[in-house]
Amino acid sequence: WKKPRRRLKILAEAAALKHLARDYMHPEVGVKTTDPTLFGRNYFNRYSAPETDEDEFADERAEILAEAAALKKSAVAYMHPEVGVCSEDATLFGRNYFERASAPDVESMEEAEERAKILAEAAALKQLASDYMHPEV
Repeated sequence: WKKPRRRLKILAEAAALKHLARDYMHPEVGVKTTDPTLFGRNYFNRYSAPETDEDEFADERAEILAEAAALKKSAVAYMHPEVGVCSEDATLFGRNYFERASAPDVESMEEAEERAKILAEAAALKQLASDYMHPEV
């Protein structure tokens, strides 16, 4: 009596495999359902439902989007140097009178004394050269 049960089980598995093979080979047939619970609507997970995010995910998404916008701005500035830089901050237009390129250099006392000595020697050499070139004066 074991063989008929085993044979029925094998035939049931073969029929199920045949059904699966037919569904695989003919996708245009579609799926037929008769269970009434399959026709209920889920108002929370449907595609047209508005997405709801948790607060931490929304904050993280906002940070990621801000970083992506900053990276895009940097990439555009790098790839297009001809555009120039736009600045609206009023503190950017202040001048530093002490460390600007056109500011006069500040000399130490040793440098000032050495400079005065060199200028005095140059004036003496100029006087000697002019006396040599013009002995009549």
